Amino acid sequence: MLTMQNQFTINFWGVRGSIACPGVETVRYGGNTPCIEMRVGNQRLIFDGGTGLRVLGQTLLSQMPLEASMFFTHSHWDHIQGFPFFVPAFVKGNCFNIYGAVAPTGDDIKKRLESQMHHPNFPVPLRIMGAELKFHTIEIGQSINIADIVIDSGLLHHPGEAVGYRVNWRGCSVAYITDTEHYPDHLDQNVLKLSQNADVLIYDATYTDEEYYSEKSSKVGWGHSTWQEAVKMAKAANVKQLVIFHHDPMHNDDFLDGISKQVAQHFPNSMMAREGLSIQLTPQEEVSNLVSTPDMAILDVVDADAKVSV
Repeated sequence: MLTMQNQFTINFWGVRGSIACPGVETVRYGGNTPCIEMRVGNQRLIFDGGTGLRVLGQTLLSQMPLEASMFFTHSHWDHIQGFPFFVPAFVKGNCFNIYGAVAPTGDDIKKRLESQMHHPNFPVPLRIMGAELKFHTIEIGQSINIADIVIDSGLLHHPGEAVGYRVNWRGCSVAYITDTEHYPDHLDQNVLKLSQNADVLIYDATYTDEEYYSEKSSKVGWGHSTWQEAVKMAKAANVKQLVIFHHDPMHNDDFLDGISKQVAQHFPNSMMAREGLSIQLTPQEEVSNLVSTPDMAILDVVDADAKVSV
């Protein structure tokens, strides 16, 4: 019987890019900015602190005291704005290990999170948070070990720099690649390395090719990619499941439904990230007890509308 100790679960709390966009046209996919929670064995990993982090925090209030590791890709507002509203960080007895790279400006992740909570931007400073906050500076390209989990990192192509992550555990692997812009004439080797043979690739596909190369309003140089490039990378890296992520705030639910159909035509094992989506991976040693192919992982996809086994 599978238990929490031998499961790898990815929960999506915020899937939008640039700015939160709640409203009647974004109900199905959600309007919160990036936040992904991974429950890996006994460990809780949180990637990015967009407005989705506030929602995650509300669900964690019944599970305290708690400890988690938080990884930031970068500090553009859509990836950190939820942090000041993350209630568990204000509660004594909780502990958060916070990881991030030094920005080109020289500021570490602690300095950047503090800055957004200074006057006149915010009324309450970071030092008021009652939880134990342990800040860790990572060197881009280094691997981080948490228990038996290995988290790899790589530089992404984004204004002001960003970090991509790959989480490896007991034969399971998930690549979290946001925010990044593809190169016009070759695949980004950092992204390819992080994505290679991953069970799940979560990829920044903010635009369509038509939007990206638009003569009227080009998005070249804005730091984001397209679903067409996501498909190219997924095929080149031989990933098992592609998740389209960091949706443009101008893309309503119907528009994203249309993209979903197009992506599926080119890469059948694909899905659109949406708030409430949960993906469960089963380690290879557990799979070997269930099926005759121990070199694969069982992947369950669960959201409010359906449950699918892949």
